[in-house]
Amino acid sequence: MSHILQRWWRTLIGVLSGFFGVQSERRREEDFKEGRAIHFVVVGLLMAALFVIFVIFLVRWALSLSGA
Repeated sequence: MSHILQRWWRTLIGVLSGFFGVQSERRREEDFKEGRAIHFVVVGLLMAALFVIFVIFLVRWALSLSGA
């Protein structure tokens, strides 16, 4: 795995664990020392957008099941 891909993978894992609130203090400190802010912003925005899209589809599916 290339260094760039590893960096993005660690950023993704850091953002996901932050979303779920399970990131350790040590890991958070490592992310802030080693990671670049733009990576966290980009991945965070993408994950937030995916979450919103997921919720929209979930609500539409639930409404279609209820006959509304």
